[in-house]
Amino acid sequence: MTHKSWMLPDGIEEILPPRAGQLEALRRRLVDLHQRFGYELVYPPLVEDLESLLTGTGRRLDLQTFKLVDQLSGRSLGIRADMTPQVARIDSSRLTRQGVTRLCYVGTVLRTRPEGLDTSRAPLQVGVELFGHRGIESDLEVVSLMIASLREARVKGLHVDLGHVGVFRALAREASLSENTETRLFELLQRKSLPEMEVFFSDSDIDEVHAERFRSLVACAGGAEVLPKAREMLAGAGPEVLAALNELEALAEELLKRESDIVWLFDLAELRGYHYHNGVVFSAYSDGHLHEIARGGRYDGVGASFGRDRPATGFSSDLRLLLRHYEESATTAGVFVASSDVGNAWTNIEKLRAAGERVVCGLSDRDSAEEHGCDRILQAADTGWLQTDI
Repeated sequence: MTHKSWMLPDGIEEILPPRAGQLEALRRRLVDLHQRFGYELVYPPLVEDLESLLTGTGRRLDLQTFKLVDQLSGRSLGIRADMTPQVARIDSSRLTRQGVTRLCYVGTVLRTRPEGLDTSRAPLQVGVELFGHRGIESDLEVVSLMIASLREARVKGLHVDLGHVGVFRALAREASLSENTETRLFELLQRKSLPEMEVFFSDSDIDEVHAERFRSLVACAGGAEVLPKAREMLAGAGPEVLAALNELEALAEELLKRESDIVWLFDLAELRGYHYHNGVVFSAYSDGHLHEIARGGRYDGVGASFGRDRPATGFSSDLRLLLRHYEESATTAGVFVASSDVGNAWTNIEKLRAAGERVVCGLSDRDSAEEHGCDRILQAADTGWLQTDI
């Protein structure tokens, strides 16, 4: 009978062998990949002053952040719920480089509630952030690296949704929406509920010209054919709307050439991260999984709260989610040595380990190769010590 004090809180999981070893192998592969793209590894602290964690765009994380009091200083501390604001602080206040800075990271974050069904409250967040460049070249690099990361994790049936929150932001400014009206319309667009939108428009002072443009965002969802359709439906909108569409079209053109085997979907009503992002946004999905497996976008100006207004773009994922796709052999390769043979075989054991082999030494007659995940046994023979497949 399991003692209830040993049970983990809801949404908090532990990973046991052999999956823990597979998780570590995947972490190494992804960090190595990011570094090959030129991204430098950083390890932000698990706990920071609450004010620092929630400064600027981090304020959206207030309800997701566990809070505590520092017994040394009496200050309010927070346990990070997202590493992106921390990395932005590092770029703005610690590194203070003038040119482009590329940073990658991996670590556990803690949230007061899960972000979706079948998701953890303690994701092992892995991602990259690029600071100091404004333009589709950096967006293209980050999206390409996200796809390369998902391929490294052996994700199958990959499809990516692309949008641009700048379209809705510009339309909202053109329509002179109040903050409350904009928030309400944002919620309706997220649900793509045209009947509710009609009731909303009838009760608001939004004129028909602007209302029709907002309706068109719901219709602008699908393959690459959506982009010229959006330009046609939003004809007459201001230059900011057209500039956002130009950015999305230019990015789509390059991505379709680079990654022709991926399903690309475009959705101008996809405003996830609207209060955080201000440009291109993207989410990756795989067949058979409802929840996104990676997401990102542009969030220019995030460093302004830390004293440096820098353009930025990036993506992140949960290593635990990626592990579900990462196909490794259920049996951990290794050599088992029976307890009775360890002393005589010690020289051979050291040679095998020096060559990179995993060697498990039995400590009693009850130990077995199968229990320790080994696929070979080291045994004495007339010609010396030999490895025998199980």
